[in-house]
Amino acid sequence: MFSLTFMGATQTVTGSKYLLECEGKKYLIDCGMYQGIKKLRERNWDKFPVDPASIDGVLFTHAHIDHTGYFPRLVSEGFSQLAHCTTPTVDLLKIMLPDSAHLQEEEAKYANKKGFSKHYPALPLYNAEDAEKACERLTPISFYMDLVLDSNISVTFRKAGHILGAAMLVMDIKCGRKHKRLVFSGDLGRKGIPLLPDPDIMEKIDYLVLESTYGNRLHSEEDRSIILKSIILEMVDAGGILLIPAFAVERTQEILYILRFLSQNHQIPNIPVYIDSPMATAVTKLFDEYIDLLDYETRLLVAGGQKLFNFPNLHFTESTEESKALNDLKGPAIIISASGMATGGRILHHLRHRLPDPKNTILLVGYQAAGTRGRSLMEGAEFLKIHGEEVPVRAAVMTVEGFSSHADYDEILEWLSHIHHKPAHVYLTHGEVDAAKSLAQKIREFYGWNVSIPDYLDYVELN
Repeated sequence: MFSLTFMGATQTVTGSKYLLECEGKKYLIDCGMYQGIKKLRERNWDKFPVDPASIDGVLFTHAHIDHTGYFPRLVSEGFSQLAHCTTPTVDLLKIMLPDSAHLQEEEAKYANKKGFSKHYPALPLYNAEDAEKACERLTPISFYMDLVLDSNISVTFRKAGHILGAAMLVMDIKCGRKHKRLVFSGDLGRKGIPLLPDPDIMEKIDYLVLESTYGNRLHSEEDRSIILKSIILEMVDAGGILLIPAFAVERTQEILYILRFLSQNHQIPNIPVYIDSPMATAVTKLFDEYIDLLDYETRLLVAGGQKLFNFPNLHFTESTEESKALNDLKGPAIIISASGMATGGRILHHLRHRLPDPKNTILLVGYQAAGTRGRSLMEGAEFLKIHGEEVPVRAAVMTVEGFSSHADYDEILEWLSHIHHKPAHVYLTHGEVDAAKSLAQKIREFYGWNVSIPDYLDYVELN
């Protein structure tokens, strides 16, 4: 007998954590930070449901902070074993976890200076030293290599697409004389998007923990390069700034890849493009080290001598002073900055400066979770609260969901169609309530499988 406890990403798209217990061993799959609405963010500060020192190992599906961002806190509270993930994920986390700590420290410092926090002094969830100690626990594993956790459990990392290094975890578990296969989809990527490989096909699954972010939506079939070109040309005519909140990992690189194509083919004018995110800069450089893990078209491009992201008038800002200098930038120009849901980072300063001007355009290029500033903008907010101030929204706000790296419900159903035998159970996580319910109904209708949507801290025994 083995069991699962759902410690996060239950009826929400954030805070992914799942505790697997088998024959006295405990393994945590993902260790994400909660983001979004206050009720969820407060869980980051709750006492962890089990003693971190009792956990025998952590496994990460991929590097996004909603899957990894709590890990330094776990280490600071007593976790002392190894955390396994793919080699690119290790490299990404060595960039992202210290950056997460730095952002929290800076935000706490700013809150204390301006006095807008309800708690004094405002504190970060963890600091830079905690993040460095957490990185010391990271252990790389190659795709498709069997990792033996103990006498009952082995795990294989299969490609999930989504972002660089993202994996599905295929766990083969010995139960008496039988073996059961438990699969964690992580965040399932899409077919045919630039840079990344398609998700691997799975044929045998007994138990599946499946994401449902886009469980009730379909992506636009329009060409993203055509959409982006149109938005840029409108911005050029207006003489404003196109401000793009974008995740530093994958989303920024995908946009740069498309901008390179548009620039090389003279479909957009030679306007300056600024990447104002030190983390995005570091991640962009990292892509060159993992060309062999990218899709065939990208490898072919590089083999032909081309650069993935290089084009005229592209600038990477590093220092705070360079970032602040962008406040004086006159349009037309493009600024891409993190975070993608405008929950923190340099993008907040740019939004505060650019939102009041109707010549400017804010382009949302990915999923915006409930309770985030990105969702508020998407839903037509007239004011946006930034650093304790109400900033008027006069800039145009546009949304292009086709840039999302999450599979939509058609793509998820197609991926499920390759499973040969009916799984004993499917658990839908990492989706808001309506999305998870919609996908659950579709899976029941299409395949007749047993599907449930766990609640926070639900415990299930798997026999």
